[in-house]
Amino acid sequence: MFKTTQGKAYGYALATVLLWSTVASAFKLALRHLSPAELLLWSAVVATLSLAVIVTVTGGWREIRQSSASDWRFSVLTGFLNPFLYYLVLFKVYDLLPAQQAQPINYTWALMLALLSVPLLGRRVTAGDLIGMLLGYTGVVIIATGGSFSALNFTSVPGVALALLSTVIWSLYWICGVRDQRPPVMALFQSFLCGLVFTLVFFPLFADWRVPDWRGLLGASYVGLFEMSVPFVLWLFALKYAERVSQISGLIFLSPPLSLVLIHCAVGEAIQRSTLVGVALILAGLLAQKRLNHDG
Repeated sequence: MFKTTQGKAYGYALATVLLWSTVASAFKLALRHLSPAELLLWSAVVATLSLAVIVTVTGGWREIRQSSASDWRFSVLTGFLNPFLYYLVLFKVYDLLPAQQAQPINYTWALMLALLSVPLLGRRVTAGDLIGMLLGYTGVVIIATGGSFSALNFTSVPGVALALLSTVIWSLYWICGVRDQRPPVMALFQSFLCGLVFTLVFFPLFADWRVPDWRGLLGASYVGLFEMSVPFVLWLFALKYAERVSQISGLIFLSPPLSLVLIHCAVGEAIQRSTLVGVALILAGLLAQKRLNHDG
């Protein structure tokens, strides 16, 4: 179907976006049968195993065996951030908030990244960043308050706070990745392997051990495959084939509206008008940031 190099880039990018559009619904459905800690445990196991398979197929074990001690120390840091801390917080967010609120708020991580890049990467804040933040975080407030903007009556203050915290964690993980010179799939596997160790230590201390029913395991498997592991590899292929990153990065803007459709159809949430307004503002903020910064 996609015979040209750019066509392959679009194909991989579209597949990635379609998968990411399903995960908000998958989180909510899985959390009907699992606690956030259980979802973290089982999805991290599946993701780590699937990444091990990908490493095997791509012939990456030799490089992993030759990894230095500093590589593994770095993986301990990144693995603590992602998958352990990021998904522990994110799954709790989806446990506290409707999916239609959690998903778009989490999508503001690019705005948080611009803020954190100032002290951590020495980057300056641009006009595009400021406009993006104004629009994006106004959208967050509208979504979080259900449209009661003046009263600031938040649906769940802890849920919104954790959702914003998840954007901080993901941005820190991304900033760490900028300094990582290893092949991306290799680095991702090592991070998940270390993150799984954190999860295995955390779980018996803060959660009760039980064997979930098949619906919980199916949900965790879906999350582990189609949120944590496979889409990242597909996106790497999209970047590999793309002539310019900007040609495929815009497809990411399809994910929030597609997610809302699936949240309504699969989860059964009635999408509020305030959510639509907030998502529109967040997307406008991300687009303004991208265009004004001439990203890609």
